[in-house]
Amino acid sequence: MKAPLIAAALLLMPAQALAWGSSGHRMVGESAMQALPGEVPAFLRNAQAVRDVGELSREPDRSKGAGRIHDHNRDAAHFLDLDEDGKILGGPSFLPLPPTRADYEKGLQTAGLDSWKAGYLPYAIIEQHQQLTKDFGYWRVLSYMAAREKDRVRKAWYVRDLARREALILGAIGELSHYVGDGAQPLHVTVHYNGWGEFPNPEGFTRARIHGPFEGDIVFAGVKPADVSSKMTPLKSCDCPIEQRTVDYLGETATQVIPLYRLEKAGGLASGDPRGAAFAAERLAVGASELRDMIVSAWRASPRATVGWPALRVEDVLAGKADPYDSLYGRD
Repeated sequence: MKAPLIAAALLLMPAQALAWGSSGHRMVGESAMQALPGEVPAFLRNAQAVRDVGELSREPDRSKGAGRIHDHNRDAAHFLDLDEDGKILGGPSFLPLPPTRADYEKGLQTAGLDSWKAGYLPYAIIEQHQQLTKDFGYWRVLSYMAAREKDRVRKAWYVRDLARREALILGAIGELSHYVGDGAQPLHVTVHYNGWGEFPNPEGFTRARIHGPFEGDIVFAGVKPADVSSKMTPLKSCDCPIEQRTVDYLGETATQVIPLYRLEKAGGLASGDPRGAAFAAERLAVGASELRDMIVSAWRASPRATVGWPALRVEDVLAGKADPYDSLYGRD
């Protein structure tokens, strides 16, 4: 009896909680990793790391169903419900993005909304980018000390902790990959997330449930990894805070909602129509390009991070101004 009940529950889940299928998320992660420049650590550019990130990119979906509290806390990280005026569920404006999720929540509550209804995708992306920056800071310090430490016991600990940190970095990139990938999917940044719904509809767009077929069936049947990698754009640094980069990225995706619905109206999402696959490949390439760029931006920002407690500046350790062992291992 349990299997039918689980299947029924999945059908009742909000459509926004869905995401690119396994194929789409895997292609975003692997394509981004394969396109990383030589400036990032070499362990990120080997074949195993590429495969690992491809699989870890799917983890926020694979973890669903762990429990009511787990899912309720996390499901809204995958989407942001914007209308055509850039307002969140018809309430507050998306811009400027409040500095914290608590501030975001307060703004939504004044309109009778909350972030579980409206989604908090930008904060999920920003959080993971900040975590990756921190992890890269630790990696810089650990690799530096593992190569220079003279004390045998301390050196051995640095080597072991460096291996732990590399595993954590792959996990952080996988998480970032998932949410950046979601952010490339137009149906993840709109109130029209699964059909146009009961909104003014002057162009007569479909009210059918197009979310799953677009990002699942069309991608699985019609998009190959080479289609994504060939459409990726060159590395782009915005030289701006991650908050600005994230809202610019999601704002660009929002401009693709109407084109997607027009494509559906023209028959482009019908089974076997190459236009749907081409549109999906283009969006996956946008996600892969943005993920690569965010990995690089986190790496470039990491010398300014702090590590350990009491906190030490990464730059100071690398300049030989501080011995980080007690701060990293702990003196308590």
